[in-house]
Amino acid sequence: MPYVNIKITREGGTTPEQKAALIKGVTDVLVAVLDKSPSSTFVVVDEVELENWGIGGLPVNEYRSSKTVTRAPSPQPQQKKT
Repeated sequence: MPYVNIKITREGGTTPEQKAALIKGVTDVLVAVLDKSPSSTFVVVDEVELENWGIGGLPVNEYRSSKTVTRAPSPQPQQKKT
């Protein structure tokens, strides 16, 4: 009976559709990798207020102000070789 807890900051308006995709995706990984039953797999998405989240000893908003945070580029689909 797997239990997965995903915690994200409450900002940017995560949609119900995005949360549903997280739940399905994590469940699918547990089925594929560990052969777990979806009917006994629990996935919980918790949204945490920004002021309750910290990184590197700082509240996240201070951390972001002190650093330039960049995201890794999304992987590009590979084209088939012909």
